[in-house]
Amino acid sequence: MIWLWVMLAAIVTGAGVVGLGKLPAAARPLAGAAIMLGLAGYALQGSPSLPGKPVAAAAEPDGFGEAITDRQQGMADRFGPAAQWIGMSDGFMRTGKTALAAQALEKGLDKYPDNVDLWVGLGNALVAHGGGVMSPAAALAFDEAAKRDPAHPAPPFFAGLALAQGGDLKGAEAVWSQLLARSPEGAPWRPDLEMRLARIREAMGPQLPPATPVAPPAEAPAGP
Repeated sequence: MIWLWVMLAAIVTGAGVVGLGKLPAAARPLAGAAIMLGLAGYALQGSPSLPGKPVAAAAEPDGFGEAITDRQQGMADRFGPAAQWIGMSDGFMRTGKTALAAQALEKGLDKYPDNVDLWVGLGNALVAHGGGVMSPAAALAFDEAAKRDPAHPAPPFFAGLALAQGGDLKGAEAVWSQLLARSPEGAPWRPDLEMRLARIREAMGPQLPPATPVAPPAEAPAGP
């Protein structure tokens, strides 16, 4: 049955090229040869007799491991001087070119060395370049961002996210707990932070208090 649709598509394509494209008569044999070449390639490499096998979409990672891609969360200035560098870096990140993403942000930092968004973006790019692990260079970038503006929520948020992605749930929980404690009730990032913090605590399981050391029993006095 699939060959019927393939041949029908070839006929429609040929008719469209000749009729709608107003292909000159001298070029029509070349167009026909190109269509026949495509059919021959499908005959050699295609497998029309195989049953369909839909592929399920990949499962979403745990909530505490997802990166915020929407910069309207209130953590970054989308229209400031760093916006063009962040936009360029995000484009590289989406295509997996993490090294170029980091380099774009470094160029932006050459021009705006005190921009918190650029330092945070560099930390995120370095984490992605390291396979989701918090490297010393990424930690340094987050620290530099926090130094520029200690009250900014992005440095601790994304530092905690990198720790969670790398498996350091306890470290991420500590960083996010401090951020939540100083986040205003109406902060746009607070609901998302609360959700991630709840999930990371659930993943950590119940935390048992340290055991109280028990003193060894006193030895009975020796008899006469």
